Amino acid sequence: MVSLVLPRLVSFEGARRSVSVAERNVAALKSAYWVVLVSGFFEPLLYLLSIGVGVGALIGDLTLPGGEVVTYAAFVAPAMLASSAMSGALSETTFNFFGKMKYMKLYDGILATPVRPFEIALGELGWAMMRGTLYSAAFLAIMVAMELTTPLRALAAFPAAVLVGFAFGALGMALSTFMRSWQDFDLMGSAQFALFLFSGTFVPAERYPSVLRWLVEVTPLYRAVDLIRGISTGTGGWIRLVDIGYLLAATGLGLFVASRRMGRMLYK
Repeated sequence: MVSLVLPRLVSFEGARRSVSVAERNVAALKSAYWVVLVSGFFEPLLYLLSIGVGVGALIGDLTLPGGEVVTYAAFVAPAMLASSAMSGALSETTFNFFGKMKYMKLYDGILATPVRPFEIALGELGWAMMRGTLYSAAFLAIMVAMELTTPLRALAAFPAAVLVGFAFGALGMALSTFMRSWQDFDLMGSAQFALFLFSGTFVPAERYPSVLRWLVEVTPLYRAVDLIRGISTGTGGWIRLVDIGYLLAATGLGLFVASRRMGRMLYK
C-alpha cells in the first residue's frame, strides 16, 4: 500500500503544491488559535505529574519485560509523549479537516488550481505535524529536565515522536472522510480515549489477559508507546523495527485512503 503512495512524492511540483497548502494554514492563523495550541500541551503534562509522579510515589520502581528497572514516572512519560503526538495530529486532521472539507468547501476551491487531492492531504498532514512537533519537542525537554531520560535519548526519541504524529495524522484524515456529521466524532473520541487507557500507557501490556494483550499490541498507539519507551529507556532491540514499519505502513495507508476518498467526494 505504501508503494502506491510514495511514487507520487517524487514530483517536485507536487511537493511544492503540498507546501503551499500548509502555508495557507499558516497564513490563516488567528491570535486566538495560539491559546488552543498551548492548552493542548498541558493535558499529557498533567497526567505525567499526577499519575507518573504522584501515583508513582506509591508504586515505586517498575521492572520492564527485559528485566530493566525504571521509575514509574520514566515508564509513563514516553506514553504521555506518544499520546501528545497523537492528540496534536488528530486535532488538526479530524475536526478541522472535516470542517474545511464538508462545510467550508475549502478544498473545492483549491482543486480549481493544479493541486491534486493527494497533495492536499499531504499538505494538511504537514500542517498538522507542525503542531505535533511542537508538543513533542516541549514534552521531551520536560522529560530531560525531570531526569526521566537522557538528552541523547531524547534527541533519538524526537524523530520517533514525529513519525507517530505522521501516522495518526494520516489515519485521522482517512477516518474523517468517512464521517457524515459532527456527531460521528463522538465515536472517534471514545476510541481515542480507549486507546489512551489501554495501550500499555499506565500498565505493561504483559499484565493484561492474553486475549486483551493481543488486541492491545496491534493498536497503533501501543506500537507508538512501545517505540518511544524503548528509545527513551534504552531498552528493546530489533522489535523497534517492527514498530517503525507498522507506523510507516499506517502513514502510507492513511494518506492513500484519504486522497482516494477526497478525490471521489470532491470530483463528484
